[in-house]
Amino acid sequence: MKKLELYYYPECPYCQIVLNALEETRLKDKVSYYNIRQDSSRRDKLVNDTGRGTVPCLYIDGKPMHESRDIANWLHQYAKEI
Repeated sequence: MKKLELYYYPECPYCQIVLNALEETRLKDKVSYYNIRQDSSRRDKLVNDTGRGTVPCLYIDGKPMHESRDIANWLHQYAKEI
């Protein structure tokens, strides 16, 4: 099973695309969620790891993936393997 961590904040429309994909794929309970507006240490980690402070960012086994559509497509493609 892959370790999934989503860096996001709820008001972000791009994050909502990923959150909806997690609902659709029934993976929402298999993800750790980190709201970067509530946890500055997670935002710092995101910037240190990727050079960007933008969300959404889905870490898949420790490797970051940006871009909401890319993340949603990945979730739909690999949902059965997770």
